[in-house]
Amino acid sequence: MKEFFKYVLATIVGIFAVSIIGFFLILILIGAIVASTEKQVSVENNSMLLIDLSNRLVDRAPNDPFEDFEIPGFSQIKSLGLDDITTSLKNAETDDRIKGVYLKLSMANGGIATVEEIRNLLKEFKKKSGKPIYAHADQMMMDQKSYYLATVADKIVVHPEASVDFRGLGGEMMFYKNALNKVGVEMQIVRHGKFKAAVEPFMLDKMSAENREQQLTYMTSLWNHMLKGISEERNVSIDQLNRLADDVQTFNKGMKAVTAGLVDEAKYKDEVLDDLRKIAGIEGTKGIPVINASKYADVPASDAKFSRNKIAVIYASGDIGMSLGGEMIDGNELSKEIRKVRQDSSYKAIVLRIDSPGGTVFDSETIWREVKLAAEQKTLVVSFGNVAASGGYYLSCAADKIVASPNTITGSIGIFGTIPNFAELLNDKLGITTDVVKTNKNADLLTLTRPMTETERNLLQRSIEEGYDTFISHVAEGRKMSKAQVDSIGQGRVWSGENAKQIGLVDDFGGLKEAIAMAAEIEGLDEYRTVDLPSLPDPFEELFKMGTDNIRARFIRNELGEKYRYYEYLKKMAGFNGIYARLPYDINMN
Repeated sequence: MKEFFKYVLATIVGIFAVSIIGFFLILILIGAIVASTEKQVSVENNSMLLIDLSNRLVDRAPNDPFEDFEIPGFSQIKSLGLDDITTSLKNAETDDRIKGVYLKLSMANGGIATVEEIRNLLKEFKKKSGKPIYAHADQMMMDQKSYYLATVADKIVVHPEASVDFRGLGGEMMFYKNALNKVGVEMQIVRHGKFKAAVEPFMLDKMSAENREQQLTYMTSLWNHMLKGISEERNVSIDQLNRLADDVQTFNKGMKAVTAGLVDEAKYKDEVLDDLRKIAGIEGTKGIPVINASKYADVPASDAKFSRNKIAVIYASGDIGMSLGGEMIDGNELSKEIRKVRQDSSYKAIVLRIDSPGGTVFDSETIWREVKLAAEQKTLVVSFGNVAASGGYYLSCAADKIVASPNTITGSIGIFGTIPNFAELLNDKLGITTDVVKTNKNADLLTLTRPMTETERNLLQRSIEEGYDTFISHVAEGRKMSKAQVDSIGQGRVWSGENAKQIGLVDDFGGLKEAIAMAAEIEGLDEYRTVDLPSLPDPFEELFKMGTDNIRARFIRNELGEKYRYYEYLKKMAGFNGIYARLPYDINMN
């Protein structure tokens, strides 16, 4: 009887929880539908264009109507697309309703190369429009990326209690070798490239000399580039900037930052609002019309023209062929997208936008093949974002041209493989033993429950060497170098975009806008329009798909029956009796 009432109570609680969740989901859905059917965005006269760096900076704004729907008590970081910023600044140049740009700064939520692109877009906006840019740090601290962006503004203002973080670039690595030893796990590593440092945390207890060298080289390149830009805009010498970075005693807080020449003024919010009213031409204490870049990007440009000449802009962001929860580049899906454009005569050129630290060799090779075929038929220019390293460079090297920011992290031409050995953990720590039965001597090849044999290690090493040879062969062919030249700058070494241009891994500096212009110039296009690919999914179709997935999963659960009896028991024990949870398709339930 006790168990009966426990399950009844769990069922009631479950139904109640589902009802509440369903109610909120319906509210969110209604709000999203209303938001998606709103009339065209209107722009008031005397408006300021807002660029808020507390938003998560991405290459392409998501098609997500739920981002603007706020639930009381919950906060979320919204996304701001570089594409929306580009469109907004271009349109604002000639829009008399926009009187200037308001940069809201604190901690930049994106990579330094993205910040570099926005900075260049703002410089161009200021030059072409003559409209002012006002940068304001309204939080406790403005980080170095935000400050670098702010220096393009006509005026930089901080809260009197806000600090400007300006201390140079640095990085700290964590090493797991000793911890793994304590729990009885041995990471068996095979790699080609003495600079291929991704595996060092598992094999060393501190940085190798090679890794320290490569990190210091690209950090110095990034820092020097930032100092040069800051010096030019703030009229402060590079030597003085380095002295300020080294003098941590001042910490550049409020008026100290003003005295140091890093910012122009320290003001409270009411004083900032007065400044913005002057820029916008608003009298008294009236409110200031502000429109954010993501909304303003939806406003049709006054000089918009239709052209039959299309340039495909294909976005590829995330890990290649795998993901630990973030964005992922699927080799087959991206290849299919490139192939469709290659076979479509209405597209005159392709710009492939890459922001990836790498991933699997298989998916990289699959994409490389389609990039190569496309480059043989159409002009194909690659634009690097914050990172285009390892696999990110692999799939790009067949392009006609590669454009990168001086602050892009790229290179890392190398390959590694890791096979963990859990024998000690299982046997000595947990008391778990294993035994093997096999028909052939290699049937248990590369198992995780014993050390690799010499044959296995040699096999894995040979596979790594063959993969590396294929990698540098592709780079040599695409970049018109010898394999020996590629190997000398390869070995897994990471470079800044500035370094990469010096050694021939990229062709020119610039962002996505410059890459598109380069593709148009190569094709001789005076007029063209861009088409962003792949097409963003309809969010409401995705919601419907989620529902059908749950129905399909429920059917699978019923079909498999006994295999999920234990899974159902666990749900009951957790108090979720009566609530359907999506089944774990990707685990072995045998």
